[in-house]
Amino acid sequence: MSVMLKISLPDGSVREMPKGSTPADVAAAIGPGLAKAAIAARVDGELVDLSRPFTGDAALALVTSRDEAEALDLARHDFAHVLAEAVQSLFPGTQITFGPSTDDGFYYDFAPKGRQFTDDDLPAIEAEMRRIISADKPLRREAIERDELIAQWRAAGESFKAEWAAELPQGEELSVYHSGNDWYDMCRGPHLPSTGKLDPAAFKLTRVSGAYWRGDQNNAMLSRIYGTGWLNKKQLEAHLVRLEEAGKRDHRKLGQEMDLFHLQAEAHGSVFWHPNGFKVWRELEAYMRRAIDAADYKEVKTPQIMDARQWEQSGHWGKYRENMFVIPDEVPNVDDVGPVISGEADWMALKPMNCPAHVLIFRQGIKSYRDLPLRIYENGCCHRNEPHGALHGLMRVRQFTQDDAHIFCREDQIVEEVRSFCALADRVYKDFGFTYAIKLALRPENRFGSEEMWDQAETELRHAVAAAGLNTAEYGWAELPGEGAFYAPKLEWHLTDAIGRTWQVGTIQSDRVLPERLDASYVGEDGGKHRPVMLHRAIFGSYERFIGILIEHFAGKLPVWLAPVQAVVAPIVSEVDGYAREVASQLKAAGIRVESDLRNEKINYKVREHSLAKVPHLLVVGKREAEEGTVAIRTLGEERQRFMPLAEAITMLQGEATPPDLRA
Repeated sequence: MSVMLKISLPDGSVREMPKGSTPADVAAAIGPGLAKAAIAARVDGELVDLSRPFTGDAALALVTSRDEAEALDLARHDFAHVLAEAVQSLFPGTQITFGPSTDDGFYYDFAPKGRQFTDDDLPAIEAEMRRIISADKPLRREAIERDELIAQWRAAGESFKAEWAAELPQGEELSVYHSGNDWYDMCRGPHLPSTGKLDPAAFKLTRVSGAYWRGDQNNAMLSRIYGTGWLNKKQLEAHLVRLEEAGKRDHRKLGQEMDLFHLQAEAHGSVFWHPNGFKVWRELEAYMRRAIDAADYKEVKTPQIMDARQWEQSGHWGKYRENMFVIPDEVPNVDDVGPVISGEADWMALKPMNCPAHVLIFRQGIKSYRDLPLRIYENGCCHRNEPHGALHGLMRVRQFTQDDAHIFCREDQIVEEVRSFCALADRVYKDFGFTYAIKLALRPENRFGSEEMWDQAETELRHAVAAAGLNTAEYGWAELPGEGAFYAPKLEWHLTDAIGRTWQVGTIQSDRVLPERLDASYVGEDGGKHRPVMLHRAIFGSYERFIGILIEHFAGKLPVWLAPVQAVVAPIVSEVDGYAREVASQLKAAGIRVESDLRNEKINYKVREHSLAKVPHLLVVGKREAEEGTVAIRTLGEERQRFMPLAEAITMLQGEATPPDLRA
């Protein structure tokens, strides 16, 4: 008599299935339509293949393409495997490494034989991928002992796979996935039932780049092939349109056209701000100062370089040192930056973050419970040794400035302080026209502090978001397991830009670790010594990245109050140059950032040039305007030209040039 298992379904019903049954069997028992539509399953909450046998009674939820987030991740994972199979089919001797899914597609890293891949190889690889998909090859999981798999990889000449497997625990059972009978890869899964479940018209290989094995520049250089993958052709085409639009909005291209900044090898990873770009920076800085002054923050300035012992005490030396720029203090012939050794090496480090310095300010003098909350703010310049290949325009740099603050508060003040910050962040993002989602990043595996401490900190952040009314579907509320900092959980603000991309920007973290490690304390109402809680918070994140996001969000057409040049006065004929100068003078006196274009060029040439530079308003003046005291205004992006008296134009421009927080 066969053993029957009880399989609970989402609608509350229970099906009895023989031992050895799979989710695919349950789908078939329910009906042929579901059997055809199912692509994976959740068994007791774990995402698994349809062919994975049940091990006992279980709760089952079948996954179909309607479950878009899960279906997309599965499809992209499978596209990566099909890519690897196609490459090895076309280029024998190529070694495979690994290839994950990404936010909009997938990639795979290869060690080619003889030469690195180029973009010219992509069409042939795409064609081979479509052949594999059309062959509808079954994707079958096989459990295999670690040592046996290592031996197989070595025998096949797959040294990278053998190295990867050898680092997994001794005796651990691993899994490989077979594509038909002639190719396999090491993978935890899950996968779709077969390659034919992919749409051959729903992917595109996009580019080839170099990538070091395991991200270490001391290791072998690999060829990384990127692709984008979707559930159907319509989704792919919509994504390609977004990519085209993103290319037009690229902040590096627009930054050059608008003469905002440049990057060069002599300071790789740092930004050279031009006068126009620094005007944008200064407007943002002034805006943020008004915001933090109104919220009772105290602005400070702290050193760029601090003794390594300070970083060791804070925990950054052990947890973050590979990302720090370390400086020996007149110690010759030092080959290794190891642990801080008292009396031997006076190591210093450029600060990668501002928090330890702010603790040192807090520790100056005795603090009372009446002094809290104390909100310390800094436009703090930081340095992080980001990998060369990770640097990207303004979005990822090695030197950056944060709108950084740390709130030292009592336990009973935490929820209100976080709620208040949520309200402040909401006002700021809305002033720039952004919508956002808010997420809670939970404890990572590599962390400081007790479980009780993390439980308390995570609960406080949940309560604060609820108090702010942000823990709703409208604000995209979600929790992200394992993505917190090593010292604290954090709330994250994910902005949505004009073309639907998301950018993680603002954060607030509830930290009890650093005050303990750096011995921050205050005198409580009971006369005893107490630890403050330290809330790390930022809204822009970094000025560099936020400016890059703004450029792309507005496609360079910054709001008038942010535009480095808000208006240009351009005479049609040289006879009215004097009037043009007078117009510019009055605009400048009214607080408008204005320039005059008195060059001996045709007006259409000037219009094109200033449009490319994204100047919001061009004030054109000719003989008629000079006689009548008027201007003709050409506004960026508008076809119609408006005529108005100069005084009226000044009033209009003053209104647009006023920052949103200063408008009545």
